[in-house]
Amino acid sequence: MAETTLSGLPHPILANDHASAWMGIEVLAVGDGHATIRMTLRQEMLNGFGMAHGGMIFAFADSAFALACNPANPAPGAENTITVASGVDINFLKPAYQGQVITAAASLRSSAGRSGIYDIQVFAAGAAADTIPGAPGELIAEFRGRSRTIPRK
Repeated sequence: MAETTLSGLPHPILANDHASAWMGIEVLAVGDGHATIRMTLRQEMLNGFGMAHGGMIFAFADSAFALACNPANPAPGAENTITVASGVDINFLKPAYQGQVITAAASLRSSAGRSGIYDIQVFAAGAAADTIPGAPGELIAEFRGRSRTIPRK
């Protein structure tokens, strides 16, 4: 089940986010322009080579992106807007495997008007090589998202 650290209350976008719930995403931290999440890779998330399916890594990073783009407590007047992806790029650097805990850290890099740029790094725990000091494991993917704030329908 998707959870958050915001006073025990779910982030508003998680209330009906069935994909994030299915993935078992846990929200570790969320704030304006930032989010950190984690999940454990399960068998049904693997490709035919026995490693995490690229689509699972992409969807996981995309969930962190959405949390970073949308404030848990919108400012007055912003309740009628949402921020969505206008485009993304992902680079898969290393594989991850069943049972590994992966973590995604999303950060706002630039914002201008209704547009933003976010970087999301995905790490796999239990990997020994190529770790970034202080990171929750080995860097396995880099995701860059471009956002756009639009009216809520």
